[in-house]
Amino acid sequence: MNPLPEWFRPVSEYILREGVPETLRMAAIAVVASLVIGVVLGTLMTIRFRPLQWLIRFYVEVWRGLPILVTVLFIFWLPAFDVGRHHVQLSAYQSAALALTLWGSAQVAEATRGAVQSIPKEQHEAAAALGFGWVGRQTFVILPQALRRMVPPLVGLLVNTIQNTTIAFAIGVNEVLQAGQRQFENVTSGLTGQPVAPSYAPFLIFGYVALLFFIICFPLTRLAAYLEKRLT
Repeated sequence: MNPLPEWFRPVSEYILREGVPETLRMAAIAVVASLVIGVVLGTLMTIRFRPLQWLIRFYVEVWRGLPILVTVLFIFWLPAFDVGRHHVQLSAYQSAALALTLWGSAQVAEATRGAVQSIPKEQHEAAAALGFGWVGRQTFVILPQALRRMVPPLVGLLVNTIQNTTIAFAIGVNEVLQAGQRQFENVTSGLTGQPVAPSYAPFLIFGYVALLFFIICFPLTRLAAYLEKRLT
């Protein structure tokens, strides 16, 4: 006998089918873009050129300091702009992914700066003695060691990014939380064709949303803890 009410099955299927892929896709885009941008910016921050350091520091502090929800709303309400011959208006999905990327790249940049600066100076000197220029030293000697040290926090960043996709709820992106909210509104108004859900429907629906996030994020947090012990 199924202990769950009949109306819950289509609700859970919708959240799995529509919400989970949207959440994971957005998180993947944001994490990959954050990694690429953040590693470049963090490495450039180690160059002893003050104007460049100040510029990147300003970028990092702004996007780390602002609440992500504020960043999402700011980007979402930007007016349309022209890029060459193209008229660009960011969609809700693009706005949320860009906001997460700005926040994530600032986190990665700071982590990269710290990791690069933690590499002993002897490594830099040895690479220079072998004839590597600055780019060669960073690419083949310094960054591989720094990235190894950054693996645990990068897994943590993935977890935080997945959790922070819920801010896209505010602008209507159909991620997990939004999918749950839409289904809650449907079942409480009878739009699903099923009897109107009882008073415990919010607890069941949003408990299911919380369970999905736990199932996705908990193994990643354990992986981050394992890697931290293994690699540091």
